[in-house]
Amino acid sequence: MPDIEEEVQNVSNLSRGNLGRRVRQKIQDVREIYDRGSFSEGLVIERPPLVGTRLLIENLVGEVDVKEKIWEYLRSHEVGMIGVCGIGGVGKTTVMKHIHNELLNEATGFTKIIWVTVSQSLSVVKLQGDIAREMNKSLPKGRDELKRASRLQDIMKTVKYALILDDVWDKFTLHRVGIPEPTIENGCKIVITSRSVDVCNYLRCQIVKVPPLPQQESLNLFLDKVGHDILLIPNLENILEDMVAECAGLPLAIVVIAGSMRGVTDIREWRSALRQLCDCVAGTERDSEDRIFKSLKFSYDRLTNSSIQECFSYCSLYPEDWVIPRKDLIEDWICEGLVEKLRSRREMHDRGHEILNRLENNCLLEEGYVGDEEGVKMHDVVRDMALRVKSTGPSKFMVKAEMSFTEILEKDEWTEDLDKVSLMDNEISYIPINMFPKCLMLSTLILQDNIKLKQIPECFLANMPLLKFLNLSYTSIEALPNSICSLKNLTALILRGCRSLERMPSVSKLKALKKLDLAEAGLCVAPEGIEMLENLEYLDLSTPMLKVLPRGKISKLFRLQYLRKNPIFSTDIRAEEVGRLNMLECFEGMFDQPKDLSSFVSKLNHFGRPNNYLLRVGVEIELEREGEGYFGKFNNDDRFKKVVLSDCEIGYEDELVLPDDLRNLWIDGCNTVADISIFLKNLTQLQTYDLRNCEEIECVVSSSSSSSSSLTAMSNLEKLCLSCLISLQDIMKVEKTTASLAPTTSPHIFSNLKHLMMWNCPDLKKLFPCELLQGQGLQNLEQIIVDCCLGIKEIIGWEEEEVGNQTTTPILIPLPKLRILGLRSLPKLKRIYPEGGVMACDSLNSIYISNCPEVKRIPLCLGRENGQPSLAAMKGIYIKNPKEWWESLEWENPEDKYVLLRYIKYFGKDDGPWVNIEYGYVDSDQLFEECF
Repeated sequence: MPDIEEEVQNVSNLSRGNLGRRVRQKIQDVREIYDRGSFSEGLVIERPPLVGTRLLIENLVGEVDVKEKIWEYLRSHEVGMIGVCGIGGVGKTTVMKHIHNELLNEATGFTKIIWVTVSQSLSVVKLQGDIAREMNKSLPKGRDELKRASRLQDIMKTVKYALILDDVWDKFTLHRVGIPEPTIENGCKIVITSRSVDVCNYLRCQIVKVPPLPQQESLNLFLDKVGHDILLIPNLENILEDMVAECAGLPLAIVVIAGSMRGVTDIREWRSALRQLCDCVAGTERDSEDRIFKSLKFSYDRLTNSSIQECFSYCSLYPEDWVIPRKDLIEDWICEGLVEKLRSRREMHDRGHEILNRLENNCLLEEGYVGDEEGVKMHDVVRDMALRVKSTGPSKFMVKAEMSFTEILEKDEWTEDLDKVSLMDNEISYIPINMFPKCLMLSTLILQDNIKLKQIPECFLANMPLLKFLNLSYTSIEALPNSICSLKNLTALILRGCRSLERMPSVSKLKALKKLDLAEAGLCVAPEGIEMLENLEYLDLSTPMLKVLPRGKISKLFRLQYLRKNPIFSTDIRAEEVGRLNMLECFEGMFDQPKDLSSFVSKLNHFGRPNNYLLRVGVEIELEREGEGYFGKFNNDDRFKKVVLSDCEIGYEDELVLPDDLRNLWIDGCNTVADISIFLKNLTQLQTYDLRNCEEIECVVSSSSSSSSSLTAMSNLEKLCLSCLISLQDIMKVEKTTASLAPTTSPHIFSNLKHLMMWNCPDLKKLFPCELLQGQGLQNLEQIIVDCCLGIKEIIGWEEEEVGNQTTTPILIPLPKLRILGLRSLPKLKRIYPEGGVMACDSLNSIYISNCPEVKRIPLCLGRENGQPSLAAMKGIYIKNPKEWWESLEWENPEDKYVLLRYIKYFGKDDGPWVNIEYGYVDSDQLFEECF
């Protein structure tokens, strides 16, 4: 309304009355326009396409000018191709990761931002697949580049993309891959990083060179990594400056060398290290690849311990830019004998983590993640250094991993001095029957993830007498050759995921074997002679096809530390057999009856139970939905101690004995028991309790003195999940004798509970009695999810006999850590907390309400700062009720409703997508489904 504002300044007082009416009319017009943009029944929107995925980044040092130059070209209409060039380790990838993440944040107009790491061996088929995968699309299967290129081009023409190709070594054409040429019309951009200016020129890129860091910025980076407190060491300044100068301004060299010097406080050691570094890089050009390799070799040499050096070198067997799960890497180290023999497998894993931490602290390895699992990765230049070291030493590596090979290497490449060979993650489908490599020193052969490989010829392994570690996992081999029986030194045979494997020869002669992994293999019968493996420490028989395992064989493997047996078909392993394995640390097994479990637990109480176990009774149920399905993820993790009872008859106290160090209990479909608390005695370490489909259960826990042991079990509980309990009336029953439950009576019930999830409990009227919150109960509760409980009337309420006795004094309901409140399909829910209640939940940041028409208040009593509502924690309120429902809510402070409007998100009655604070964009029911 700028025209009205101008007129107000230039007219008389009499005329302003008419203008006032015009102002009111304009305001009314705006309100009508606003209302036309509102939808009383809600609005279903399509899930916005993900523009890209944020990358983990390091701090940016010294590349500010380079970054600005790249941004200038990205904004330019004339430049479509940008080439970022520089020596390995100079920071090309780092600066582009920062730009990638900023492209996600800024309104650049790109509908898709794609990051693909290309690496040394360019495979057009792989590059095509990686780009399509980043765009959530698929290409025709097979290796027909033309068809795939045509399909990829059709896909990419539909979006305005920014494509970043990192670490490009070889020349190629965009047309061959199927990448549309960036033009002024389509507005697309391509950025490549490469050590080669020739590659960038070939692609007609605008060149941006990344120079080495100046001395002062190099010094600052060095101090950031080694610690600024070293400046307190007298007379160190000149030595420090000289050492930084020898790094030649290369950030990678600076970071790694600084990491190797972290914690050194003796100036004599600094002088010695400087002398060694100068000797190491002597005779190399400052801006040469050779200089950075020798700088990194200096840090490798400073590891001093040869075992740790071998552990580091082992990481180079994996493909470039591969994130290696920590537990898998440590398992391989143990099998290879790189971790010294200790008293238990758990101690050896602890030692493995100690080594990994040292390599990370020395900046020779980087932190990474495979999903939620912790992992490590090697910088590609550090990996090059490790492989160069192993190419000249007495024990040579040959690594051709993830290079899209379709055939095995030529015979002359299999030299006699090879120690380790890695051909993992290729497309090798065939090994010639006359392939007879003479590798007399070979100790490690990795062929895993060659999914097309079906056969290993008899002669292939015949001349590898010292082979210790053979990994054929995730191949399509159908049988093992008989020549494997001649591998007298074999300590690890990994056949995980070999679903086509139907037979294998007797393993009785493999006396040195310590690890046999048959998880998810296709075998129906356990390998013959397995009982003869007297040194076996690790045995995984969790293959879905395995149905026969003769009795008495497992008990002979008295050195077993890890045993996982088939959880689907009940293989014939008796509790007595496992009970004799007194070195067992990790065990997963299934029992037919509760009495078998009780017998097993009783024997373990005598011999000493595993640190880590998953014990099942009854019918197999799927645990993956809870994220705890694959037992291997919890190897040597003593927090994972779980019992699952499914569709079995339990009902008497003496019928079931549970381990007293149990952490996780899952009871599903046990309809013969009405009082579950009798099984919770002495479970003082119970953290997760999952109760489902038990028709007779009326109460989870009672405050009566007769069940005091079950109250103790509840005191450490962190997660409670209740599902399909059709008779459940109370989570915690306050008996009449203790109706006015005081903190002194039972102060710690649910005091550590963090997550409460409930679904389909139709008889339940309320979740918790208000009395519980007046003690220390629920002080740590972070999440409440209640779904499809048709009879529930209130979340927190008084016992019925106490309702009439309440005074007008406000009732404080403290939930100081509550972050998420999710309520869905609760048609009778009237109150979240009692009348007159004041709910203190300052941490609440996400509320999800769907189909709860009777609710009149939501638990938001906003604090005040300078008289204004405080919303420090709030992130969003997601509502699937009609808009009128929000308008009808009652508030302590009516203005709070208007302050909260910008946090509201409405959706229609059908299943449109929901925005979930914890998980980003998710499907409408994912919040609840992930909880159950």
